[in-house]
Amino acid sequence: MKKIIRNGTIVTATDTFKADILIEEDKISTIGLNLEDADAEVIDASGNYIFPGGVDPHTHLDMPFGGTVTKDDFESGTIAAAFGGTTTIIDFCLTNKGEPLQKSIEKWHKKSNNKAVIDYSFHLMIGEITDDVLKELPRVIEKEGITSFKVFMAYKNVFQADDATLYRTLLAAKEYGALVMVHAENGDVVDYLINEALAEGKTEPIYHALTRPPEVEGEATGRAATLTDLANSQLYVVHVTCAEAVEKITEARNNGVDIWGETCPQYLVLDQTMLEKPNFEGAKYVWSPPLREKWNQDVLWNALKNGNLQTLGSDQCSFDFKGQKELGRGDFSKIPNGGPTIEDRVTILFSEGVKKGRITLNQFVDITSTRSAKLFGLYPQKGTIAVGSDADLVIFDPNINRTLSSETHHMAVDYNAFEGMEVTGEPVSVLVRGEFVIKEKQYVGNAGSGQYLKRKKYGEKDFRLTSRVK
Repeated sequence: MKKIIRNGTIVTATDTFKADILIEEDKISTIGLNLEDADAEVIDASGNYIFPGGVDPHTHLDMPFGGTVTKDDFESGTIAAAFGGTTTIIDFCLTNKGEPLQKSIEKWHKKSNNKAVIDYSFHLMIGEITDDVLKELPRVIEKEGITSFKVFMAYKNVFQADDATLYRTLLAAKEYGALVMVHAENGDVVDYLINEALAEGKTEPIYHALTRPPEVEGEATGRAATLTDLANSQLYVVHVTCAEAVEKITEARNNGVDIWGETCPQYLVLDQTMLEKPNFEGAKYVWSPPLREKWNQDVLWNALKNGNLQTLGSDQCSFDFKGQKELGRGDFSKIPNGGPTIEDRVTILFSEGVKKGRITLNQFVDITSTRSAKLFGLYPQKGTIAVGSDADLVIFDPNINRTLSSETHHMAVDYNAFEGMEVTGEPVSVLVRGEFVIKEKQYVGNAGSGQYLKRKKYGEKDFRLTSRVK
């Protein structure tokens, strides 16, 4: 059915204006004033903003880690994302050394198929570079539309790849048109510091942060940037937390390196003292890289404002406090790393960023949606409000005040990382390809309605829409 959204204020990464939107089938067909269509359902957005659906470039749904599996799968996780104003996610597909990449991709298709309620795509982990892997990469890009590869510089003996693997991945990405992503921490040094702390009987959650100091993130970020420059390739640094890493990214960008940086809402509003909570409550805030001293928040906000960081990922990776985080009682290194953030990503940036004057409204849209769509080959199908783009739209009330809580969130996990935080702003209705998933704050979607997205190669500047698997 056709739809007309009336009386709202449309906000994109570049413009803010009053207009109506006509949706036909799954696309935006017309943007203008006083639109009329007798066959259209009329949606009144008076007093609200209309944003392009959020693009979350960093999620871990139904992911095995630390002897357990994330609590939120592709159904509960994408429902929560939709409530939060996100209409597209890119999830990380883990691989196993010695196995074909395609085997892992098929496993992630099985995890997501008939479950996701919003659209989605995958990044692909590269843990080794062999002749077989190099032969598979062009097929992964062309057949699967996966045009981003993640290399871990952390998690020694689990995910960590050596520098040669990172460098060869950067070379391959340059040749084939992909974007390399790194988790930038010096895994060897972190491993040493963890073992040293445990040997000294230091087992509480706070030592997770103290054994992953900001220097190891800064060092790894700088090393990855240097290798990117050497390979004349392109790099995206995930979950940047601290001044040391921002400094390395800024320096590399100023020297002409094609490097991009992402931070996450938790690093903008939470700090290292959360890990000191008594009765093992600090385990709720164990993720990597860890929360930092509070002063780093100003550095991250300034980097978003001046463009040295460009995107906001949730790094959604939820584990229940009871039964999952508790696996690390008596040994902080066994606490599953990750937190529940997918639902509150957009609102936190609006409330703490726009409402408090740290970033502009247009920057907010760029950071939560447009820039990720451009970097990861989804623009202009996703990430903007334009004729011909998918009708992924968020009707957002900018004035409502509310409190974030596990009692009201829609994630499956048993706690909220931002419990008790007062925020301003809330998505009222969310449409994916012209169909309501959230309508007047109620879930009306269907499991499996989300579609897998094949993405364009990195740097493609044409305006062909990406393909969608039916």
